[in-house]
Amino acid sequence: MNANAPNSVWTPQGWRGDASAERIVPGIANLHSHAFQRAMAGMAERQTNPADSFWTWRETMYRFAARFTPDALHAVAAQLYAEMLEAGYTSVCEFHYLHHAPDGRPYADPAAMSRALIAAARETGIRMTLLPVLYMTGGFDERPLGERQRRFGHEVDAYLRLLDTLRAEQNAMLRVGCCLHSLRAVPPAPMREALAALPADSRVHVHIAEQVAEVEDCVAVRGARPVRWLLDNAQVDERWTLVHATHLDQGEVRDTARSGATVAICTTTEANLGDGLFPLRDYLDAGGYWGVGSDSHISVSPVEELRWLEYGQRLVTRRRNIAVSVGADGSDSVGETLLRGVAASAQRSTGFDATALAGDTLVLDREAPAFAGATDADYVDRWLFSGNRNLVREAFVGGERVVAEGRHRDREAIARRYGETLRALLAD
Repeated sequence: MNANAPNSVWTPQGWRGDASAERIVPGIANLHSHAFQRAMAGMAERQTNPADSFWTWRETMYRFAARFTPDALHAVAAQLYAEMLEAGYTSVCEFHYLHHAPDGRPYADPAAMSRALIAAARETGIRMTLLPVLYMTGGFDERPLGERQRRFGHEVDAYLRLLDTLRAEQNAMLRVGCCLHSLRAVPPAPMREALAALPADSRVHVHIAEQVAEVEDCVAVRGARPVRWLLDNAQVDERWTLVHATHLDQGEVRDTARSGATVAICTTTEANLGDGLFPLRDYLDAGGYWGVGSDSHISVSPVEELRWLEYGQRLVTRRRNIAVSVGADGSDSVGETLLRGVAASAQRSTGFDATALAGDTLVLDREAPAFAGATDADYVDRWLFSGNRNLVREAFVGGERVVAEGRHRDREAIARRYGETLRALLAD
């Protein structure tokens, strides 16, 4: 462990230990990332249809995805991961479906795109849970993948071989899990086959109930809402992370919480796409696990994800201070409740054990004006709710310092390569 790493324990009342003079918080796990989409952030904000939605945004994403090579993916992912570390994300769950060449043919090394992401994580020092995606069909009706989806696709046997290949590379900083793109992209029989072949401790992530149209299509074809269908047809437990789960009825809220699964809420992306708002208060009342992800990376800031998770609830309820967990083990502080929530789900979603995650910490800039006069009772709320200046001064992953004075150790070189890559991607 780096001699400069913090050595203390965080509780909802603050940190206690030999670093008590600092303002130190746990590193935050980013539970949902599509790294390549960082390069298109801000490029889908012109109206293409009066009814623009996720489904029209997806057309722009498909066109952009077709341009990526392994080298381009490495450059973009390294830039993204450096930004994550500077912002306070110390681990990332990479939901990876950009597997093959644009025409759908596998690369000579079928794991080439996955290895590009692993290399970017290793270069930047972020902790990674790589989640190669099983993607088989273009809808609940099991239509074949469209031309622009071909580079995403696998049959089950080839997919399981990819997982075996990548699991051989696991180490102290890398875990490999399973990922079902969505219920519309993985029919029931292949889903059961893939899940049955996994190691008992494998993490499983899935997009689910993100859009109203997805819910309606699932009801029409499978006779049940997507989360209900999944709970009834798979052994959903603490190994599972349900990404988005935006559109839930009360029974789904209750039973998702009871299952022990984690919901990955991606507030800025869900807002950007016009998807909807997760029923946070009901889910907290049910005792559910949850975390945050930056998804399409129109924002790379855990502060913004957490702040707008709370603010969205305030807007729809016309009340303040919604996300609190008052009680014997809780807090009346919104910031402390949110920070405790993301800390509690990190091990479940990432697959890293608590001992490893304990070495992932952030040192906040105690000299920043936002912390003037701060106490143990209010500094977390000040961090999350006092403006847009990044207050992360240092970030440690596994005890090693990767951010100092607010800057990633290789910021300049990574940014230079990213700029060259993005200009090449955008050249016509």
